[in-house]
Amino acid sequence: MSIEYVVVSEGEQDEPIELPTEEDGSLLLSTISAQFAGASGLKYRAGGRLRGLRLADDRVLPPAEGWAAHHYFCAFPRTDAPTPTPRPRCSDLIVLGLPWKTGEEAVRDYFAAFGELLMVQVKRDTKTGLSKGFGFIKFADYDAQLRALGRRHMIDGRWCDVRIPNSKDGGSAAHRKVFVGRCTESLTADDLREYFGAFGQVTDVFVPKPFRAFSFVTFLDPEVAQSLCGQDHIIKGVSVNISTASPKRERGARSQLLGWGLLEGGAPRVYSWPPDAWQHSAHSAHSAHSTAPPDAKPYLKYE
Repeated sequence: MSIEYVVVSEGEQDEPIELPTEEDGSLLLSTISAQFAGASGLKYRAGGRLRGLRLADDRVLPPAEGWAAHHYFCAFPRTDAPTPTPRPRCSDLIVLGLPWKTGEEAVRDYFAAFGELLMVQVKRDTKTGLSKGFGFIKFADYDAQLRALGRRHMIDGRWCDVRIPNSKDGGSAAHRKVFVGRCTESLTADDLREYFGAFGQVTDVFVPKPFRAFSFVTFLDPEVAQSLCGQDHIIKGVSVNISTASPKRERGARSQLLGWGLLEGGAPRVYSWPPDAWQHSAHSAHSAHSTAPPDAKPYLKYE
């Protein structure tokens, strides 16, 4: 077959150029890309519709009616397609406050309601075989992990907490909570819950009484909470500012983060259990007069 020239342009309305075919009648992709950088093929319009040409072994094949029947323009790889965001990996979670009688089967049965579990372990004393009052779990799905972190858990008659171990803030609780400043008395907890619910699932809203011109909002997903920090929002005509909810610090010889925080005064890591950690309702947890139940453990050490 004799060499012929194909009329090709970068875009449908651009000025065309003639490109030579090979002896077999195909057009090399390298010939096209030498004139139009990044081109991955050719297309043409027929009957008002766009049609693409076949590509085989880096050669563009002519249509059945031959090259001369159409004016061709370049096809380029799509660059506007969104890149899928990889899901975060699940972490080993520590379950704090387990009753002494609770074994691994009971822990597995309880947390199986949140999602598939890859690992369940209750830590026991090597000499006595008795439970140390805490354990570890790991979910297969990140959404299941978020659901478990977003609430407290009643296991065998005792309130337990799930945290990410070795985190300086005692887990993701501080990352999930934001401080809402410049509030007015006209903004109710329902107003805040309704407004911030548009950004992600809200698990708790705390408005101090008596009124103190600020509030706290806790989200299920810590990424949602952190994305709002540093922003101003207008809620029912009130301009509020969102910032990180910093944990309270206790003044003393040792540095201690309250709210199931981490003691850093010695080699062992010890989780503290302040009295208000044992309250069953979200609002009463902020009361200054909270007391722990009789069987509450003031400190829980794990190795």
